[in-house]
Amino acid sequence: MFGSNEMSDADSKEQKRLRELKQYEEELWKQGFRYIAGLDEVGRGPIAGPVVAAAVVLPQAAAITGVDDSKKLSANRRKVLAAEIKATAISWAVVGINPPYLDDINILNATRKAMHMAVRELYPGPDFLLIDALKLPDINIKQQSLIKGDSLSISIACASILAKVERDASMEYFDLLYPGYGFAKHKGYATRQHIKALMDKGPCSIHRSSFEPVKTLLTGGMYYESQPGLFDQDDA
Repeated sequence: MFGSNEMSDADSKEQKRLRELKQYEEELWKQGFRYIAGLDEVGRGPIAGPVVAAAVVLPQAAAITGVDDSKKLSANRRKVLAAEIKATAISWAVVGINPPYLDDINILNATRKAMHMAVRELYPGPDFLLIDALKLPDINIKQQSLIKGDSLSISIACASILAKVERDASMEYFDLLYPGYGFAKHKGYATRQHIKALMDKGPCSIHRSSFEPVKTLLTGGMYYESQPGLFDQDDA
């Protein structure tokens, strides 16, 4: 049990953290921008499934307790926060790009296209974009790229949560559609369990043909488990 003083201290720390997380948005609001969209993606590293991008525009008064980089949150906490973000946001959108189209245009272009599509879904349209790590050169909206933006901007953090929840749900669906690969567990990342299933069953239609070892297996080549770095995937 927590005493009232301990609870008050915890609340104060969270309020301070949220104020710091809104610094980029606050500065842009002061400059006169009204609809600031945070953008983030999930799923650039897996060897199966979509890359998913989300865009979120928050009102100035938004203060969603617990919002943070999605990788720092449990799956259940992300789901709870996703519902609150959707209820609080002025507008939000989530878009996924799946194989084989993802492979046709490459993962970077697929990520940018998903972000473009998410921005176009927003209403009212944003007048500034805060983007995690990337730039969108073919969109006529002022923007700023932030490295590790999901830890620096509340809008990007909210987008990271929506993208992660949506992608996880899609991989759970694909687990039912293509049983035996373990998609619900590893979400398409190159875990040892996934690679073993891939070797036993062969690739399915949501495996990325431009990613190794899927590319090698599809062309009839030999795969060796000693391939360096394969299991060092970051669940981002």
